Amino acid sequence: MTIEASPGSSGYLDSVQEGKVSYFSNRYLLGLTLTAGIGGLLFGYDTVLFAGVISGALLYIRDDFVVVNHNKFLQETIVSMALVGAIIGAAAGGWMNDEYGRKKATMFADVIFAIGSVVMAAAPDPYVLIAGRLLVGLGIGVASVTAPVYIAESAPTEIRGGLVGTNVLMITGGQFLSYLVNLAFTEVPGTWRWMLGVAGLPAVIQFFLMLCLPESPRWLYLKNERSKAINVLSKIYDPNRLEEEVGLLTMASEQDIFQSKSSGRYRDVFKTKEIRIAFLAGAGLQAFQQFTGINTVMYYSPTIVQMAGFKSNQLALLLSLIVAGMNALGTIVGIYLIDRCGRRLLALSSLTGVIVSLGILSGAFFLQSSGLALGLCESLYGSCETGYGWLAILGLALYIASFSPGMGPVPWTVNSEIYPEAYRGICGGMSATVNWVSNLIVAQTFLSLAGAVGTAGTFLILGGIAVAAFLFVLIFVPETKGLSFEQVERMFKEKARGSGYGSEGLLERNEV
Repeated sequence: MTIEASPGSSGYLDSVQEGKVSYFSNRYLLGLTLTAGIGGLLFGYDTVLFAGVISGALLYIRDDFVVVNHNKFLQETIVSMALVGAIIGAAAGGWMNDEYGRKKATMFADVIFAIGSVVMAAAPDPYVLIAGRLLVGLGIGVASVTAPVYIAESAPTEIRGGLVGTNVLMITGGQFLSYLVNLAFTEVPGTWRWMLGVAGLPAVIQFFLMLCLPESPRWLYLKNERSKAINVLSKIYDPNRLEEEVGLLTMASEQDIFQSKSSGRYRDVFKTKEIRIAFLAGAGLQAFQQFTGINTVMYYSPTIVQMAGFKSNQLALLLSLIVAGMNALGTIVGIYLIDRCGRRLLALSSLTGVIVSLGILSGAFFLQSSGLALGLCESLYGSCETGYGWLAILGLALYIASFSPGMGPVPWTVNSEIYPEAYRGICGGMSATVNWVSNLIVAQTFLSLAGAVGTAGTFLILGGIAVAAFLFVLIFVPETKGLSFEQVERMFKEKARGSGYGSEGLLERNEV
């Protein structure tokens, strides 16, 4: 096969337009994405702190194990041990992805997750249960690195963001499923064992489905298995565009192969300026995704319902279902917008809504706790609790509607496409580790923070962090919409040299 095109050439851009792939036009690609996204489903199902399956199961675990009922440390350990495992799994998963491939890493995560689920379901004491939680967390950590990279490396540039965003949709779908499972097993004997054990079923299904799927074509090309890579790409692209895509891989492979042999280790990430800049953008996005308070807002949702005057626990559960459903619907909106509006604009728009909503939540809690405003509140609404509660519900709805389309999928999408091939697994794993560590920090500190400065003050602090996140995206995160991996890599090299080219300038020069 003779290849004439060069990365970013007008011939390549023309071939993209002629052989453009839409989200639903290729069943093979969509099936690959959904199969890889089962890891996201497990992610969402088992790791939503305070609002997911483990918090519901914990009520029943305390009934079965008396020692847990009287030991807050054991309760916290059962809840948080999956996060500890995820941190370890994400850190090791990057290396595993680069060394053994995306497919094997996914299947390894499935095996570990399934074993952990069985251990949890059969646990004779809380200590074995904690070990099972650690195993499940390890599987989730590896999967959180692998799924976005596997999908991105198989996806055409024009729908890459939407396909990676589908993995985030699976995460939010897993969160929604967790509430349904909580509800379904409340009256079943051995309630908590079913709640935790049933999570192993999707992992087993994914394992067998992955046997039928190929390795990432880019990883195959990096390992000199070019015929296998071309065979995979032929199922995604028409013949004309296939030639251009293979051309890109051919001309990028020599440098990637050299990098994979001479570097690709954790310590080498910080030796090259363009990779440092890319990692700063990716890891910063992952940290701000957590520090802008998504888990905190989810945690306070029952309190917000009570502020509105609804005291029923069933209504609190219903709100949790509605919030999780809104989160999933917002992610669908994000899938539609991310390849149309771009990653950067979507993140900035999302953070603008997050800042406003956190201001509303802070104001609602402040007014609710303020004795000075009591008379005005009662004169307007008849009940201070009801009036300010509905204001808080408005803030909650706006927060979810703002966060889910942008700051939900954008960090995972950007991290799947900004690193060179030889570093994609390692850097993706490191940035995912930042996400999990940030998640753990928020989970372990926000109750203490709320106790120290009050709920209103907590949301105000989160709003300030969201402002910092907005400025961070504005300064450090470039637009990658519609760019090939090679174009993204070149853009960061130019930023490292101080040329100042953005993605728009890169595209303009490619068309000349």
